[in-house]
Amino acid sequence: MTPAELNIFASRLDAVCDEMGLVLRNTAFSPNIRDRLDFSCAVFDAAGELCAQAAHIPVHLGSMAYAMRDIVSRIAWADGDQVVLNDPYLGGTHLPDVTLIAPVFSAGRLCAFVVNRAHHADIGAASPGSMPISSTLADEGVVIEPVHLVRSGDTVRDVLEQIVGKTRNRAESLGDFNAQMAANRAGVRRLGALVAAQGGDVFASAVGELNDYAERLARAALAVIPPGTYRFSDYLDDDGQGQESIVIALTLRVDDAGIHADFSGTAAQVTGNVNCPLAVAAAAVFYVFRCLMPAQTPACAGAFRPLSLHAPAGCLLNARKPAAVAAGNVETSTRVVDVVLGALGSAVPAHIPAASHGSMNNLAMGSAETGAAWDYYETIGGGMGAGSAGGGIAGVQTHMTNTLNTPIEVLESRFPVRVERYSLRRGSGGDGARPGGDGLVREFRFLRPAHFTLLTERRLHAPWGLAGGAPGATGHNLLNAQPLPPKCERNASAGDVLRIETAGGGGYGVPPVDGSPVR
Repeated sequence: MTPAELNIFASRLDAVCDEMGLVLRNTAFSPNIRDRLDFSCAVFDAAGELCAQAAHIPVHLGSMAYAMRDIVSRIAWADGDQVVLNDPYLGGTHLPDVTLIAPVFSAGRLCAFVVNRAHHADIGAASPGSMPISSTLADEGVVIEPVHLVRSGDTVRDVLEQIVGKTRNRAESLGDFNAQMAANRAGVRRLGALVAAQGGDVFASAVGELNDYAERLARAALAVIPPGTYRFSDYLDDDGQGQESIVIALTLRVDDAGIHADFSGTAAQVTGNVNCPLAVAAAAVFYVFRCLMPAQTPACAGAFRPLSLHAPAGCLLNARKPAAVAAGNVETSTRVVDVVLGALGSAVPAHIPAASHGSMNNLAMGSAETGAAWDYYETIGGGMGAGSAGGGIAGVQTHMTNTLNTPIEVLESRFPVRVERYSLRRGSGGDGARPGGDGLVREFRFLRPAHFTLLTERRLHAPWGLAGGAPGATGHNLLNAQPLPPKCERNASAGDVLRIETAGGGGYGVPPVDGSPVR
């Protein structure tokens, strides 16, 4: 292909992902998918190698890129099939993230796959929001090993009923699964038309060229990192089960062959749910280095060829089943980003920002009250770390998540909750020549009795500054003005107020003597 033809081909693959995302968003029932956009869509080749992805959720996409080859190799595929899974130890991330995979055939030949992954606020856990303070995988909801949800175009009703029957709101759950199936059907149609127009051989050849081009761009971009060995460690606050200051250690080796991330020295897997499968750790590593590549780098497997990683089996980042993982996908992945950035900060500080707020600040809540059961889940933004090119941004989602907040109008119209405050947390960003971004304050009043779960980080260990910048302020969780631990479950009475103050981002550079930051 000419460069122009290859660019058009890449754009058409991206458009397939974007259209899938639009179908999923517009047909989903739950606010978490429809309003917060907690979903991702991607295209893979016949071997399960990433070809394209929409600009959705990094932790979804990177983990799919790492695990898909193994998943698709274990299944006998037929035209019209869709396979569903959420098992973190068989290609998933954590149980609320449910993945649907559909093959694309042309002239009887398997040519590609379309995939979407969406976070279900209820996946059958005992606690509302399905993000419990768990100690085993079984506590976290329905575990779905890869199984056909659709065979030759027909929904397998028994499988669907087994899943949605475990949820509190069957209609909402069913609507979200139907939306995911519809998104894949749209992707199969669009990608199938592209393959049919080009022919299977031309399509496969174009995918190969796209991967080679992405690898060239990746290697050129990563060449800015001097060869050498770089080390960094950071800590998770706790695991919700009594263990605190859980270390994540990294040795980053850079040479002519590529970059190897070795997490030897990381804590062993813990009782609480901050463990994660290796695919989640890989997603965080991929994300950081993708940020160093030029924007035009295709989001395909070739871009990740220079990268490899290792985490000892049984450690926090490569946990053994049935370790609990609900927070590993959201909190531990975020800390892995901080650790990789910290290692690179000593290698190429001009290219690396200070630590951001370092948590998805997960809030799950709801009630099993007869006739009025409800489940809700959201993540809350914070301060972005500052870098050499500019100050940190205030009140944003960072790194491994890319979701929106839930609009207050949606939240208050759907659930017995009132948002009493939603504001920037002024002064929480770290000082520096370029200050870190400020965190957020989000305050909820419960209008009826409810149960809530918090899975948060950076309440004990502050987001670090870089190049002489100060750390960001740690976050706080409070119920009726009384402090709560970083990870906890509580019952709330009508009238109770839950306040979440998220951390600020770290500052960059030594503050000017006169105290006036450079912005």
